[in-house]
Amino acid sequence: MNTDAFPVGPNPRHKTHQVTVQWGNNQVQIGGDAPVVVQSMTNTDTADAIATAIQVKQLAQAGSEIVRITVNSPDAAKEVPAIREQLDRMGCSVPLVGDFHFNGHKLLTQFPECAQALSKYRINPGNMGGGKKRDDNFVQMIEVACKYNKPVRIGVNWGSLDHDLMAKMMDQNNQRSAPWSAQAVMREALVVSALSNAERAQEIGLAANKIVLSCKVSHVQDLISVYRNISSRGNYALHLGLTEAGMGSKGIVASTAGLSVLLQEGIGDTIRISLTPEPGGDRAKEVIVAQEILQSLGLRAFTPLVVSCPGCGRTSSTFFQELADKIQLYLRQSMPEWRIRYPGVENMNVAVMGCVVNGPGESRHADIGISLPGTGEVPTAPVFIDGERRMTLKGDDISEQFQEIVEEYVINRYGKKA
Repeated sequence: MNTDAFPVGPNPRHKTHQVTVQWGNNQVQIGGDAPVVVQSMTNTDTADAIATAIQVKQLAQAGSEIVRITVNSPDAAKEVPAIREQLDRMGCSVPLVGDFHFNGHKLLTQFPECAQALSKYRINPGNMGGGKKRDDNFVQMIEVACKYNKPVRIGVNWGSLDHDLMAKMMDQNNQRSAPWSAQAVMREALVVSALSNAERAQEIGLAANKIVLSCKVSHVQDLISVYRNISSRGNYALHLGLTEAGMGSKGIVASTAGLSVLLQEGIGDTIRISLTPEPGGDRAKEVIVAQEILQSLGLRAFTPLVVSCPGCGRTSSTFFQELADKIQLYLRQSMPEWRIRYPGVENMNVAVMGCVVNGPGESRHADIGISLPGTGEVPTAPVFIDGERRMTLKGDDISEQFQEIVEEYVINRYGKKA
């Protein structure tokens, strides 16, 4: 059979400039040949340095390789160095990005310690005033970035597009013999704004390998269209994300739908999933979703994957569901330590199946798998390791037994040999 007829995997990455985001010895590369980077953002009051540092560390431990914090006031700017110092004391060297709107030019110039403590700045040209004032404010921020050798994300957003640019482009559109739709003009304005501001930053002195661009929208088709467009018109590193994605399954599905199309096409160098947290929910969920998108596409590996069946009339017991959830949680919680002690463990596959129909087969395909008894089946659970049936578990503590087997497998297969 000619397997060339069945191409597998994403397209080659769109070639972009490689941007280094650094704190201390921790260098995160965005673009070029580097893997797609996972980012997140705190939702604490940055003026509360302790609460912000704690959440930054939690996000970093969950796997966020860069964390953005809001810098919206003098009180927030004053605390950025303290946040950085607290993180360093906790042994957390994740780079911090300052998110600036409206008054960023003042905060970066009035609080040089803040400007130095941040590893990268995110600025929105649409929120910097109009006309000459806008350009003056933009110049100030880029000059600070040049002074401290910091990269910048120029992030345009359809909710805060430059009004002058949009009005000019609408006027130009009205002169066309076949005018575009307002939606098409908006998409083009996002791309033009991002590219023109990047070019202006380079005129001021910021190198192309210090610039990341983003064009944030809230609808999937707009996202795909805009990023296909901008990736074809330049080689700046690109940050992907569906802004205001929403809450729960809506936000997850919409973000996955949009980002997966682009990533499959080789577009995008760093991503963030902008989920609205559930009341009292874990902010780190957005990190997990980002990781699972990249891992599902085969672009990166972060934690062992658990394959489990959806259940049917053959699986009236919920035991397999509980075991799958428990094993998935156990694997993810173990990863901060395992990542150091057991290199390669993130590529491991585990199967937790609920009946005899696909249970043994799926378990054989996994590195380690268990096939639990379905309704009316013999109350035993065969365990398969590296494709071979090795043992059969019985009793009320199958969950605990299987977890011990998984841990032993990890130690034996991925442990560093003396």
